[in-house]
Amino acid sequence: MLILFVSVILEKENKVLLMRRSNTGVHDGKYVFPGGHIDEGETLEEAAKREVLEEVGIGVGVLKLVHVIHINEADDELVGFIFKAENWEGEPRNMEPEKCDQVDWFGFENLPEKTAPYLIQTIQGVRNAQFYSELDWN
Repeated sequence: MLILFVSVILEKENKVLLMRRSNTGVHDGKYVFPGGHIDEGETLEEAAKREVLEEVGIGVGVLKLVHVIHINEADDELVGFIFKAENWEGEPRNMEPEKCDQVDWFGFENLPEKTAPYLIQTIQGVRNAQFYSELDWN
């Protein structure tokens, strides 16, 4: 099945906001960017802004698309559209404790050990001005 998702990089003082997923069946115990699936009839930007507000209570202003990643994962293909928030309002907090057990800022050079592989590859891609990458395709 082909799944489309959005993620948002929120950066402050050379740190990135990450969430540790729990009780979802997908990437549980791993750190990810705020984000999720796109609802029918929703644009990518609308989905990204909605997901950030739902998950961490942040109202996002301007978004910039910085990376697209195509992932081969088990029985699914995923295409992720990664945005960087140029500005936002609010202080992040865990709005979905049933799906996430931690929200915190981490240095780009000091990411948690259990960071999702797509996130690591995305950060490397953005830093190298690589707009597109693929993960787990042989």
